[in-house]
Amino acid sequence: MPPILSEGARTVKIMTILVTGATGNIGRLVVDHLNGLGANDIRALTKNPAKANLPDEVAAITGYLGDPETLPAALEGVERMYLAPFPPTLDVTLELAEKAGVQYVVALSGGAHWQEYTDTIAVSGLVNTQLGPGEFLENFAMWSEPIMASRTVREPYPGMVEAPISMSDIARVAATLLVKPEQTHFGQMYELTGPEALTRAQIAEQIGVGIGAEVRFEKCGLDEARDRLRPVMGDEVDWYLELMKDAEPQQANQLVAELTGTPAESVARWAARNAELFR
Repeated sequence: MPPILSEGARTVKIMTILVTGATGNIGRLVVDHLNGLGANDIRALTKNPAKANLPDEVAAITGYLGDPETLPAALEGVERMYLAPFPPTLDVTLELAEKAGVQYVVALSGGAHWQEYTDTIAVSGLVNTQLGPGEFLENFAMWSEPIMASRTVREPYPGMVEAPISMSDIARVAATLLVKPEQTHFGQMYELTGPEALTRAQIAEQIGVGIGAEVRFEKCGLDEARDRLRPVMGDEVDWYLELMKDAEPQQANQLVAELTGTPAESVARWAARNAELFR
C-alpha cells in the first residue's frame, strides 16, 4: 500500500508512475501532463538523465526499453506505467512489468501494422488500456516549406479523409487514465481522433485559418509527391503514399473530450499554436 501524506485538510496518495520513452515526442508530454494533473511520484525512463531537462519534481531514471537489463530497477515499486511503442523488446518488458507488480499499463499502440503489438499487450495478463491514434497533426509540419514558399500544398490524394490528432492530446489522455484509472477503461483499445474528419485539402485550408493566411491545395502526381517527401521521410515515403492511397475514410470521434473533459485540438487551433512552422 503506498504511503499517504496529509496536507492540512487534503490527503495526497503517493502513486508511483513510470513513463517510458520519457524524452520522446509523446512520452515527454505525458510527463508534463502528469505533472499538471498533480501526480506526485513520477519516474521518467531516459537514456541520458543529465540531458533530459525534466521538471525538478520528476525522478529521471537511467534506462531504455531497448536494453531490458535496465528495466528491473526502474520498475521497482511502480504501480502504473505509460508504455511507449518499442516492438523489439515488448515481450520481455511486459514480463518484467508483471514480475515487478505493475497494476496498470497505458500503452500507445494501434491497429493495422501495429496489430501484433496490440494483441501481445492485450493478452499479457497486465491490466491495460491501449491508445490507437491515427495521423498526428505534427506530421503536417512537413508542409511547412511549401506553405512558407508559396502558400500551396501539392499532394496526390486531396480527397483522403482523416481526423488527425495532436500528440499533446494523446499524452493528455494517457496521463488522465494513469492518474485516475477506472475499471470501464480496462482492456479497451481507444482509437483516438481529432474533433473533425477532413480531407487533405480541407486540412490545408484549416492550417491557413490557424495562421491567418490562405493556404491552397493542388493535386500532383505520385512522382512529384515522392520527390517532395523523400527528403523528409526517407525510405518511408513509398509506404506512406501507399497508406494514403488505400486508406478508408476515418470517422472522427469525441473520445478525447469524453476521457479528459476537454475537447481535442482542431487543425486550426494546432496551426495557430505552431504558426512559426509556417511563417
